[in-house]
Amino acid sequence: MDQIPATMRAWVVRAPGRLDQVELPVPTPAADELLVRVRTCGVCRTDLHVRDGDLPPHRSPVVPGHEAVGEVVATGPDAVGHPVGSRVGVPWLRHTCGTCRSCRRGQENLCPNSRYTGWDADGGYAEYLTVPAAYAYDLPDGYSDVELAPLLCAGIIGYRALRRADLPPGGRLGIYGFGGSAHLTAQVAISEGATVHVLTRSPAARELALELGATSAAGARDEPPEPLDSAILFAPVGDLVPVALTALDSGGTLSVAGIYLSPIPPLDYQRHLFRERTLRSVTANTREDGRAFLAAAAEHRIRTAVTPYPFDEADRALDDLAADRVNGAAVLTMPAGR
Repeated sequence: MDQIPATMRAWVVRAPGRLDQVELPVPTPAADELLVRVRTCGVCRTDLHVRDGDLPPHRSPVVPGHEAVGEVVATGPDAVGHPVGSRVGVPWLRHTCGTCRSCRRGQENLCPNSRYTGWDADGGYAEYLTVPAAYAYDLPDGYSDVELAPLLCAGIIGYRALRRADLPPGGRLGIYGFGGSAHLTAQVAISEGATVHVLTRSPAARELALELGATSAAGARDEPPEPLDSAILFAPVGDLVPVALTALDSGGTLSVAGIYLSPIPPLDYQRHLFRERTLRSVTANTREDGRAFLAAAAEHRIRTAVTPYPFDEADRALDDLAADRVNGAAVLTMPAGR
């Protein structure tokens, strides 16, 4: 095992709109934590919201990033389950209290005392990070570090959004927006027998959707070729909520997957909600969501469409994500030997 250095390179958000590369001390793991040497870290739209101030800062400065794949290089005395040398995933959810009503009924994603990697604590846009051992994931074999990174948030959140959409067996699913999370969720739905219609503004994303097995792909505001049993809105665009609700068949459900959404215009009860259409939000995820999704990824090989960026170009990766220049998921990669 290489010696752990005293300092590391990291990117920090100090003020809205700014991402700066700095030198920081390598963190020391708490008693229940792992110290992880980061190999790759996915670039999530939530990171963009943290950088740009769309999400109120919980810590400043903060190292963003919550889709980190790396190697455990040290453990606290009470950390169990992930020995030194093992490969782990570090996700968005970092802490829940375990005692509130939400935690007791299996909804730890709604815990009022929850904390998150890259928002409440420093994340994966760094050479090292810490994670409570109970919130780190074992990872499926057969995937590279680059392929795994998007699974840790984009995949898990998409999986929860799919379950919240109440898609019936063999049902018709509409997916609005087709980035890092959506292209993974579509594959899970197709593997389970769904007919998937993708609606997104990007021609490249529409092409990718068809390559991955979608039945149709059209513009974000187009009508799907048939009424939808369920729909998931991945694009953070509130204007698309009435569009997607209108596309639902009677009894259909729209699940909104993002942590941030621009304002929703007024809804018309008869057009958008009558005939028992349902509008649902998705808030973070539970660890059980993560374990279930990663088990599905182990059973059914999921193709991750990845655009890799060198670690030193994290700012460019976020700019490209904001401008819809990323097809699939962006992933930061550490140089060999670091």
